[in-house]
Amino acid sequence: VQLQASGGGLVQPGGSLRLSCAASGFTLRDYAIGWFRQAPGKEREGVSCTSRSDRRIYYADSVKGRFTISRDNAKNTVYLQMISLKPEDTAVYYCAADFASYNYCSRYGSEYDYWGRGTQVTVSS
Repeated sequence: VQLQASGGGLVQPGGSLRLSCAASGFTLRDYAIGWFRQAPGKEREGVSCTSRSDRRIYYADSVKGRFTISRDNAKNTVYLQMISLKPEDTAVYYCAADFASYNYCSRYGSEYDYWGRGTQVTVSS
């Protein structure tokens, strides 16, 4: 069972990135998926999540209107599309999987069962 986040990089303020969360050994469709980030010296923050049904979707206030979470079941991948990036979005981003109730996803990392290695996002001019 493995998760891998990818797609990070260096981008200028106002730019865009799309992060991918790919799974091996299990089907992401069977799990709620969360995206989290941690900046140096700060606590981990729940950025977004989607339930197994995709009916419950959460965005942190700091990213609402700029980030979009989505699934591609054929590719067993979950994406986080990020636009209008700001320097304060700079962090290591992680994806995680939670075998949660069908219409539930949590913004709290403690509720997640599997974690992938993070991908660095740096927003700077």
